[in-house]
Amino acid sequence: MSVEQTEPQSFNLSEFDVSTDIKAYVHSLFSVSVHEEKAMEQSISEISQDFLSARYTSTNAGLTSLTSSFIDSQIPLKPLELDHYLKFLYGTVVNHSNHTSSPRFIGHMTSALPYFVRPLAKLIVAMNQNVVKTETAKTLTLHERQALGMMHRLVYGFSESFYQQHIQENGSTLGIVTSGGTSANISALWCARNSVLGATEEFAGVEKSGLAAALKFYDYDRAVIIGSSLMHYSFDKAADLLGIGAQGLIRIPADHQNRIELQTLRQTVAECRRRNICIIAIVGIAGTTDSGGIDSLKEIADIAQAANTHFHVDAAWGGPLLFSKQHAKKLVGIAQADSVTIDGHKQLYLPMGLGMVLLQNPHLANVIQKRATYTARDGSGDLGRRSLEGSRPASALCLHAGLNLIGVEGYEVLVDEGVRKTQYMANHILSHPEFELLAEPEMNILLYRYLPSRWRSLAALGKLTQADNNAINLFNQQLQKFQRQIGQTFISRTVTKTTAYGKGLAITALRAVIANPCTTESDIEDVLNDQIQIALELEQSLLKEQSAS
Repeated sequence: MSVEQTEPQSFNLSEFDVSTDIKAYVHSLFSVSVHEEKAMEQSISEISQDFLSARYTSTNAGLTSLTSSFIDSQIPLKPLELDHYLKFLYGTVVNHSNHTSSPRFIGHMTSALPYFVRPLAKLIVAMNQNVVKTETAKTLTLHERQALGMMHRLVYGFSESFYQQHIQENGSTLGIVTSGGTSANISALWCARNSVLGATEEFAGVEKSGLAAALKFYDYDRAVIIGSSLMHYSFDKAADLLGIGAQGLIRIPADHQNRIELQTLRQTVAECRRRNICIIAIVGIAGTTDSGGIDSLKEIADIAQAANTHFHVDAAWGGPLLFSKQHAKKLVGIAQADSVTIDGHKQLYLPMGLGMVLLQNPHLANVIQKRATYTARDGSGDLGRRSLEGSRPASALCLHAGLNLIGVEGYEVLVDEGVRKTQYMANHILSHPEFELLAEPEMNILLYRYLPSRWRSLAALGKLTQADNNAINLFNQQLQKFQRQIGQTFISRTVTKTTAYGKGLAITALRAVIANPCTTESDIEDVLNDQIQIALELEQSLLKEQSAS
């Protein structure tokens, strides 16, 4: 795809001759230069606006063809002119990047951002605060704790006196800011493991003695984490890092609504207790990444409470439903969770690299506390004492800004509109024989597939064979691939085993994520019409191949 774009404005970034006066040149890069910075900002602004205004989702250049521009591993001996590097960045990197902010890019959990986060991102870099320690992030430590307190109140809704006591108390941790949902989930389960296998007067605890010694002391045969078969793959990472291994992650089947089977969960918990197996945590999902399904959180909470087990909710995607009066009821039971993961860079519409885990008990994170003589000292307010990550930027500045500049009612609009437009897309699919809806959407993720003409009547009668479904799977894989390569619109794909075709039968699904506030009903229709046109051409091509053979 050829796209008309304007070259960024040229500018001279330094008065020094890079080739002869490197020392002076390098020093100039670190000095405060209003003129040069403004010149670069102007060019970056032009590039950004050009990139953000695009409606197409990508150029048609494939990864293979682009690779040749990124194979040189030689570090330049002398500094490049910044103007020269900026032109490379524009023409080679930005020009061929995916337009995740396009209203027709509706296939992944990455969307458009509110305008205010872009200048705030510059402020974060300019201040360069390291929130591992108050000595490198004085006010932004307090600022982050306030933002976490606001999110904690959204989830748990405790009294005003509770937040007055704990929000800025050095000994309390209402939440931990992380680089994303994966780190948040790992942090939550780390807290759970260290708590259930903690220290006593006779034992130093799992933190110091290790998992094998802890299991032996507490007379457990092994340890497990239990959740749905649709758990995010970050739980595989957690099981690995916490020492219980992949076999310690018990995945309970999900039903046709993509919810964990409660009876099987109850039986599994009872069996673990009977066999003397330590349950580190039971996991509930509030918005599966594949389909947006929401587990029955209230029932899982009751099961976890009866078993005296940590209850963690992965609400990385669906947590913001709490802002909506209409949809918050879908998360009933989340306030009983010991820990909750929410991703800021998903439906809070904040930049990538911002997640969090919220903790019901403000003292739970003490079980993962670490100290150092030069930082994270005892009694300090250093946030690095109780977090998986050490040095990190003050990304919570964007979270605080979003909560204040969008507010509860603003986020409610975003949530409600996303769900409404997803239902619009579902209804549109149901009215077109070319498509098959694979599951009723619970929020704003939609699974469906294209049905080639030869299989539509059989699908309507429910008489598709496994061979038929395999062929349809292959067709949808090709359709999604071609749509992505053309770059006008974008839908992702996944594999689901919880459809009306029966458990265990793998169905390739086209996956829409309607999270971009700028996506209109017309954009949704264009995406589907694009798929119909590509599919027709693909069917004709396949018929020609069959005729030729």
